[in-house]
Amino acid sequence: MATRTDAPTRREQILKEAARLFAERGFHGVGVDEIGAAVGISGPGLYRHFAGKDAMLAELLVGISGQLLTGAKRRLAEADGVPPEAVLDSLIEGHIDFALDDRPLITLHDRELDRLRDSDRKLVRQLQRQYVELWVEVVRKVYPELTEPTARSAVHSVFGLLNSTPHLGRPGALPGRGVTAVLLHRMARGAFGAAGAE
Repeated sequence: MATRTDAPTRREQILKEAARLFAERGFHGVGVDEIGAAVGISGPGLYRHFAGKDAMLAELLVGISGQLLTGAKRRLAEADGVPPEAVLDSLIEGHIDFALDDRPLITLHDRELDRLRDSDRKLVRQLQRQYVELWVEVVRKVYPELTEPTARSAVHSVFGLLNSTPHLGRPGALPGRGVTAVLLHRMARGAFGAAGAE
């Protein structure tokens, strides 16, 4: 998602490895010592950065929901005066970047969202709703014949398609990031086009 080129901070390293390990073995299947070892510090050393595993999980899931929303808002702001089709393409590209580059977070969201405290889970849902509504607005500009509920259903369906990447097999089994991104983009536009063809 991000285009940062500077080195990740220690917190970011910890979160990346925590996401990978949680996705591979489940939240309860991973200890702080293992997360610490993955980034070269002692398990207790993690507590200088996070209160515990629950805090890591919350930051991961709230964080990615916020990043998706912020990225979509940025793309919309940059697209002022651009045709709606190009805006939709930009949103799709942003979500594909997330789906291909942050696959462990998709798995983590599917499996572990219910482990969050109520307040964190509500915040994730709130950020996700805002993200969906940005898409709905753009989709209805491209396909004005769609009602709002139908456009919303189409957006959720496309997210389901794009977020299926953790189930596409081992990373080496995919045809390559570029080819996969093009395929996903074509399929997403095809799904919206099918919804608009009614």
